[in-house]
Amino acid sequence: MMLPHLLRKIRWLLPITALVASGVAHATSRDDQIDAFVADMVTNYGFDEAYVREVLGDTETKQSILDAMSRPAEKVKPWYEYREIFLTDKRIREGAGFWQEHSEQLERISAETGVDTQMIVAIIGVETFYGRITGSYRVVDALSTLAFDYPKRSKFFTKELGEYLQLAREEQLEVDGVKGSYAGAMGPPQFMPSSYRAYAVDGDGDGRRDLLGNWADIQKSVANYFVAHRWKAGADVVIRAELQDDAQQPSSKNELKTKTSLGELRKQGLTFESDLPADTEANLIVLEGEDGTEYWIGLHNFYVITRYNRSVMYALAAWQLGEAIAAKVD
Repeated sequence: MMLPHLLRKIRWLLPITALVASGVAHATSRDDQIDAFVADMVTNYGFDEAYVREVLGDTETKQSILDAMSRPAEKVKPWYEYREIFLTDKRIREGAGFWQEHSEQLERISAETGVDTQMIVAIIGVETFYGRITGSYRVVDALSTLAFDYPKRSKFFTKELGEYLQLAREEQLEVDGVKGSYAGAMGPPQFMPSSYRAYAVDGDGDGRRDLLGNWADIQKSVANYFVAHRWKAGADVVIRAELQDDAQQPSSKNELKTKTSLGELRKQGLTFESDLPADTEANLIVLEGEDGTEYWIGLHNFYVITRYNRSVMYALAAWQLGEAIAAKVD
């Protein structure tokens, strides 16, 4: 039998419990999320409510996008397999051809920004095979699917959806006509809408920032992205290292930021060639190579590459592709 004072306590708690449950339902309701998004676009960015609802009403949820988000290549492949996706004879050869085709423009951009030509070419090569593979999903479908049907990253993609609507308005893009990756990245450089708005620049002085088809804008915007993330002109990017036979196996989580120094890494038994000062900020990267463990030391510019894609394997593949292309051009 329930005690009277306990019964009174439970009755007092019931309204609070109901409110909490109601709040959870409200926060996770797809319709409520859409309503909140529409209200935000109207109130804070001056959009017409009917227009925003019409755009969203024409979108399609894509299960293939949700599936793709759950299996990024860098999480399931070892380094030696991931590397082979990008370091192919064809990609290197065509990268050299792309460089030669755009050489005058690329050299001008490199001189203006301090970003190496090989890095600009490599990023475009890794991202879209020099503009050939830019994605087949409507960007508005990709972003709405991930905003409203992918709770794990809903906050991020809801923001990107809002950025996309603003971008379409600013750059006079057909909101339902732009295609991109399953994550909503656009054009040969695969900029997300927020990056497009923040880092895209007019590379040829025509008054527009066209990352979908204008190579001057595309190339200079890639360079500008690196400049904005504090690329150091002429500085080293990464150093190959070896571990002394009697050294203890170093532990590394392959973190992106430079959290140690070259001097400290030498003390841990790593050997490498570098004239940089011992207090140079660095980070140890340990990867599974085809012939055993590979040790790499990432420097500041390596960290900058990871701002483009937050993966040490991506950054290393892009850098190695750039080196291979440059050797082919020379």
